[in-house]
Amino acid sequence: MFSQLSVVVASVLITLAAAMPNGTPPPPVTPPTSNQCCASVVPASSSAASAVAALVGLDLTGLLVDVGLSCSPITVIGNNCGGTTVTCDAPEKEWGGLIAINCIPITL
Repeated sequence: MFSQLSVVVASVLITLAAAMPNGTPPPPVTPPTSNQCCASVVPASSSAASAVAALVGLDLTGLLVDVGLSCSPITVIGNNCGGTTVTCDAPEKEWGGLIAINCIPITL
């Protein structure tokens, strides 16, 4: 799992090198409502979170929450996640499952 994440982060950073900042405001942080299975959960201020956020046009500057990377919704209790099980703000469709905001670990 770590090798897959490092490949994703490396490719994101390479892509980010060519990206231009778009100046959009950070997404609103609301109470978490969506159960997600994420490959990893990192602080919004981390370089990995910033790189993925830039790919989907998010500015995480100033957010003091954890974000989930490479997330998919958990729709059945007892789902075999294989990653980190969290509850987050429901991710926007256009983020393509790459990032979820305000993630809090849960136990299913």
